[in-house]
Amino acid sequence: MSKQTKKTAQKDALRRAAGIDNKHITKISASSSRSEKPAVENPATTTSEDNIHKISLKSKEEQKTLQKSAEQAKKAQAKNDKKSLDNPAEKPLSEVFLLVRPFVALGRYFRDSWRELRQVRWPNRKASWKLTFAVLIYCAALMAFILVIDLIFTLIFETILK
Repeated sequence: MSKQTKKTAQKDALRRAAGIDNKHITKISASSSRSEKPAVENPATTTSEDNIHKISLKSKEEQKTLQKSAEQAKKAQAKNDKKSLDNPAEKPLSEVFLLVRPFVALGRYFRDSWRELRQVRWPNRKASWKLTFAVLIYCAALMAFILVIDLIFTLIFETILK
């Protein structure tokens, strides 16, 4: 049995153990604008004719809840924006922040760099030696190529100048 089929068999066994059946996987399609709700297809309720049109599984209550939470978020954002514009005490603070801004940016840079370094998959010792020897061989080949080209040009110019 090949590795591919073993992996597929393991995935299928895990899906069966978790009770996940491929027939009941819902498909979410991306919408062109943020205001539209993603359409979810339920294969159990659709027929071959209905495959053209996607059926939304969200109930009206869920849609209302989502709309209310979106409206509340918009109102909160509008209040915060209005408060920041109306408050004259923040203006001197923004002038001080201009002096601190480069240090904040530098701190973010180091923080983000550290996060990226933690995500790197470092090679093991064997792979490191292979890569090191590959670099050394490449450098030696390039050095030999440049040496040969240099000797050829030296011979050509010596014969022309004599």
